[in-house]
Amino acid sequence: MATVSEKPRVRDIIRVSRDNYLSREFVQQEKDNLWPKVWQVACREEQIPNPGDYIVFDVADDSIIVVRDRNGDSFSAFFNVCPHRGRQIMEGCGHAVNFRCQYHNWTFDLDGKNVVVQDKEDWNGTLDNEDIDLHRVKTGRWGGFVWINMDPDSESLEEYLNPIPEYLDPFEYENMRFRWALELHIPCNWKVAMEAFMEGYHVAATHTQLLPTQGEDYTTSFSHGKHAHFGYWGATAMLGTPSPRLKRETPADVRPGVIEFFRMMEEDFAAIFTDRDYEAAKRIMTELPPDVDPLTAFGMAVELGRRAAEEEGCGYPPNLTPEAMYKAGTDWHIFPNCVTLPYFDGAVWYRARPDGDDPNKCIFNIWSLKRYGPGKEPKAQTEVHTDITGKSFGLIVDQDLANMFMVQKGMKNRVFSYARPNPVQEEEITNFHRTLEQYVLGQSRS
Repeated sequence: MATVSEKPRVRDIIRVSRDNYLSREFVQQEKDNLWPKVWQVACREEQIPNPGDYIVFDVADDSIIVVRDRNGDSFSAFFNVCPHRGRQIMEGCGHAVNFRCQYHNWTFDLDGKNVVVQDKEDWNGTLDNEDIDLHRVKTGRWGGFVWINMDPDSESLEEYLNPIPEYLDPFEYENMRFRWALELHIPCNWKVAMEAFMEGYHVAATHTQLLPTQGEDYTTSFSHGKHAHFGYWGATAMLGTPSPRLKRETPADVRPGVIEFFRMMEEDFAAIFTDRDYEAAKRIMTELPPDVDPLTAFGMAVELGRRAAEEEGCGYPPNLTPEAMYKAGTDWHIFPNCVTLPYFDGAVWYRARPDGDDPNKCIFNIWSLKRYGPGKEPKAQTEVHTDITGKSFGLIVDQDLANMFMVQKGMKNRVFSYARPNPVQEEEITNFHRTLEQYVLGQSRS
């Protein structure tokens, strides 16, 4: 397996059939062979903070109730269907002392046990020999997320995620909280949405406003079993300076470039980096001389951000050393449907899933996470948009959404047969489909 210290090498060239995105048969195969077999993020723990709080998680045709148990320290999950006549029991999120089907009052406690059957005597005792409890779903916890798996015989969450915790545990996702959260219903396949964030190859064409101050924009990517990541391990230019692609001279004073990068990320995205980071970065104008080198300028911005986080009572993660940051890289794809980009005191997390049976629709979540001092985090709320026509979600998100729309539309052209992922910069996508096809089609690409 490749390591981040290796130079880019000649890699396998993979072609991805357009059927993976457009075929209704492929959608059905995903429903049969993927979603019931994999670990998935159902919610953040802070979305259901109190005993009895619940949230409904839907994927394809399956609906799951996730609830914080009475002890407050654990979670349970159940298929969201009444065994009487098949009605979905719960919707959305909220607080419950029990789960009651509003069709005929069949009721279940928070452990999923049936406690009320209206007019049960009508069955003349025959229900006593049947399983009329809610069907339990496996749960796991990692990174402040509640994970579910519909397969009772699945591997453990720890086995499934390996080796991700080795790389991402130093960021302490469990100590972050929602800064903001979006749920967008988008007219594209869930994989099209996911892949918009699985490579940095698109930045030069899509997010051109970042190039004057981003520094390096050429990435390398590596797979790790089911999962993969990319980073800027071969960087020749530091943040705050122009991308080498622009062929511009590094300015004599790099401080404004560092600040400008933080400004754009804050005002156009408000994720990964935090508002605290931007305010701290402004101080390098007085803390450092005009002729400071780019590495020192960015390092001081990080240090000032750390001090600001400590003043607010949250600090930076103690085990997040420069070596750990370098090893983790920039972006992780967590198979099948999550991508995350972390920083010292913030992160963005993306999740995509099918919206029913239509390969041209998906439900897409963007979660901006941030470290907060005790009691300073905002209430966890999700802004839902079932129709995003004519709406703006910030420049960076809007740019990515535009690509999703045009990819879904463009690949339907009769002359388009397959995608050709970049073998160096888009290994996340290559590995994604390699693994996906093993689940969905039972095929292994050599």
